[in-house]
Amino acid sequence: MDHERLREQNRLSWNAVVGAHESHRGDLAGFLREGGSTLFPEELALLGDLRGKTLAHLQCNSGGDSLSLVSLGARVTGVDISDEAISSARRLSRESGISADFVRADVYDWLGEAAREERRFDVVFSSYGVVCWLPDLNSWARGIAAVLRPGGRFVLVDFHPVAEIFDESWNLSGSYPSDGEARLLGEGVGDYVGESGGGLTPAGFVEGVRNFGNPERCHLFSWGLGEVVTALAGAGLRITTLEEYAYSNGERHFAGMRELPGRRMVPPDGVPAVPLMYAIQAEKD
Repeated sequence: MDHERLREQNRLSWNAVVGAHESHRGDLAGFLREGGSTLFPEELALLGDLRGKTLAHLQCNSGGDSLSLVSLGARVTGVDISDEAISSARRLSRESGISADFVRADVYDWLGEAAREERRFDVVFSSYGVVCWLPDLNSWARGIAAVLRPGGRFVLVDFHPVAEIFDESWNLSGSYPSDGEARLLGEGVGDYVGESGGGLTPAGFVEGVRNFGNPERCHLFSWGLGEVVTALAGAGLRITTLEEYAYSNGERHFAGMRELPGRRMVPPDGVPAVPLMYAIQAEKD
């Protein structure tokens, strides 16, 4: 399978949707400038004290989380495949007055280049809807290990693959994901920011673009949690934390989800609790 071709198509799909996402985010620059943060408690707890740390934020999207990490004292390099997302991130940096280095690059290409240039980071971070865009977990994990300093940490928070066995109405509809199987999404990357109804817009929700339709399709890759852990361990990283959470931060993935304080989304009454997110922390010895 031509993974480079699929990743290039994914870049086009992300480029097409960024404007819709941005249309809902309110005055994010002002929010960040006044000390606001787009980060959730789970990643904050895992990341810990970032003062003076160098941090690579992989698949950083439009930069809100990256700049929130800068406000915690980190020196941040944000990397994303989307030209439009990086343009938005750079604009957000200028308008908020918070400085970070944003790089437009495919994550595999950037990790390889950074390793060859012997660039090293105290922390590598990635969160929320990231593993599903990776066609090769082993290369990804080796790349992360290569750019971490000895004693450095990788922190990942993502949506749990078990959620993929349900349809939107909580009916069992598919098998547990595995083997990196490529799955075509003919509708492309959707306007999940608008669909969150404020769950992903801490600076305030704006109606913005309505009924967005993406002209560019995309491809997702199906991985189980065990495969993610095994890839990181196989790259020589020591797993120190594996957490599972019976809620989803920000996004309403299914029908009838109830919002708890802190923008946590849980299943409706009558639906058993299932893990909807997970977190991993891994260290380089």
